[in-house]
Amino acid sequence: MPELPEVEAVCGKLRAEAAGAPVRRLVIQRRRITSPDDPARVEAAAAGRTLDAIDRVGKNILLRLGPVTLHAHLRMTGNLCVIPDHRLRPAAASAWFELACGRGIVFEDPRGLGTLRLLDGPLPGLGPEPLDPGFTAERFVAAARASRQPAKLFLMDQRKVAGIGNIYAAEALFHAGIDPRRPIGRIAPRRLAALHAVVVRVLNDAVQFAYITYSRPGGFREADDYTPAVYGREGESCVACGTPIRRVAQGGRSTYFCPKCQR
Repeated sequence: MPELPEVEAVCGKLRAEAAGAPVRRLVIQRRRITSPDDPARVEAAAAGRTLDAIDRVGKNILLRLGPVTLHAHLRMTGNLCVIPDHRLRPAAASAWFELACGRGIVFEDPRGLGTLRLLDGPLPGLGPEPLDPGFTAERFVAAARASRQPAKLFLMDQRKVAGIGNIYAAEALFHAGIDPRRPIGRIAPRRLAALHAVVVRVLNDAVQFAYITYSRPGGFREADDYTPAVYGREGESCVACGTPIRRVAQGGRSTYFCPKCQR
């Protein structure tokens, strides 16, 4: 599933190529992507509007069309991209916008798991944006000290921090030297403050790599150009100490870490 860096790269390209574009119509190819909204209602709401802004909240994309906001979630294989001619859309398009200039915006999604719905208010249940100024060390430390969750699951809890997924949670914990299984509320404030700084640095670095990935044509996976230190490297040597990387299950997902470097 695309994480914050990949979603930010998608939004950045849309802003550069389509912000301010008039939308002639929206066509929903896969009806289930708008559920529980009626696809015809979503199509009618977008037609004749102008794409005023493209915002990202966590892993969510908000397409601002005047008074209408469409909420897109890419799920496992989704991508939103501009094409030079709306008639040349790929077969895996779940939805597409025809722009007044003849270009198109395509919601391409080979597995068809993404969603595109009308949004009537703010997205509920999301924590602070880790790349926003409001994500301070003090706020992060206070939330962590009040939690009993393992460190990895805390970082992935969208109610605590919006946008962090499996890959970058594992990478941040490695660079901070913290065992992902350790209850985050028992970690010293100074180490939590250091983890806060690492989270911001890892995500900013990953955003730059994601922009490189999404500048090329074709399909993408999260972290395509990002070289992980631990994620997906079970049994391989730690880049810092040479100890084999371990994998354990947490919350139904694989967690990778160095048992020597992370305490």
